[in-house]
Amino acid sequence: MRAQDAAIALFEQLTGHAPDGVWSAPGRVNLIGEHTDYNDGFVLPFAIPHRTYAAVGMREDRRIRVASTFADDAPVEVAVDELTTLFPTPTGEPPAVAEWAAYPLGVAWALQLADAAGRGVDIAIASDVPVGAGLSSSAAIEGATASALNDLWNAGFDRTALARIGRRAENEAVGAPTGIMDQMASMLGEPDAAIFLDCRTLDANLVSVGVAEAGLEILIMDTRVQHSHSTGGYRERRESCERGAAIMGVPALRDMSVGDLGRAEELMDDVTFRRVRHIVTENQRVLDTVTTLRERGARAIGDLLVASHASMRDDFEISVPELDTAVDAALAAGAIGARMTGGGFGGSAIALIERDSVQAVSDAVTAAFAASGFAPPHIFTVTPAAGARRDV
Repeated sequence: MRAQDAAIALFEQLTGHAPDGVWSAPGRVNLIGEHTDYNDGFVLPFAIPHRTYAAVGMREDRRIRVASTFADDAPVEVAVDELTTLFPTPTGEPPAVAEWAAYPLGVAWALQLADAAGRGVDIAIASDVPVGAGLSSSAAIEGATASALNDLWNAGFDRTALARIGRRAENEAVGAPTGIMDQMASMLGEPDAAIFLDCRTLDANLVSVGVAEAGLEILIMDTRVQHSHSTGGYRERRESCERGAAIMGVPALRDMSVGDLGRAEELMDDVTFRRVRHIVTENQRVLDTVTTLRERGARAIGDLLVASHASMRDDFEISVPELDTAVDAALAAGAIGARMTGGGFGGSAIALIERDSVQAVSDAVTAAFAASGFAPPHIFTVTPAAGARRDV
């Protein structure tokens, strides 16, 4: 059953009637620019065809009930007025409700804080975005829910404002200290385009990826090693970045250049310096990738992808053996470039490959996983896709 149909069926099972509408939002792949978002830096993500659907209907009372096809938990129901007692969630602490439910309920809470007049709703969620794969299944939930409530509550927010709502829900309701890249990509995605986003100003410009016209494919290699942004590793990296910025006397690492790294190395301990070096060089790689795509096309960005992975593996230390194996095997099988994507500690890697080598590269990666004793990866291709929308 398609995810959209599954959301509708779950809603009808939950309520006994059809929903008022169905809204959806996509997951995303980050082409390059990892962990730069919460450092006020630059990122280059794109939305993917895999989407999360929210079938939503108004209620006559002031209660919100959420259910999903991907959680074994029973539906979660709370009063609209109870949201302010459930949230915020301290960073790193578990939410007061099941984590999956904290995403849609957190969006409702964040909308209320932004002066939206909350009313009772039933929300049924289904998704084909792989969970824990580094493809931002969380932002897809937030985007679908925010789009639905924005319409049904007549809130009138634009897409950038809804991305801010989603980030607030993830940061303060779920307790995950993420940046705004995922939400912006999910809200603003367009076919055949990546989003060049300045995470300080939220200026967003579309950049043609041009993969199809170059005869290339983007391969996703989901290691099936699940990660969670609300756990300690992500938070520790963010704290290291904040410490590095304080040592350098700048508002954020966005304000450093590659030329500042010599001084930084003199002032910082080794770990903090390497964390800082990743962010500073990754910001530059994003800028270089945008320029290269515009001037020379997708075939010319392979070395930048490879350098990004090495930086995440060695300086930021967020890769895992499965991600390294996927990247190394893809490159050995002829990929133009490859890197892990997402927050790290699991999830997926991407590879830019020739269109006619999809099967060969997939087989090589699968064989490398088997030789290393890892569980088989989930491998598929993606193309840049449209952002959040109303479907029904």
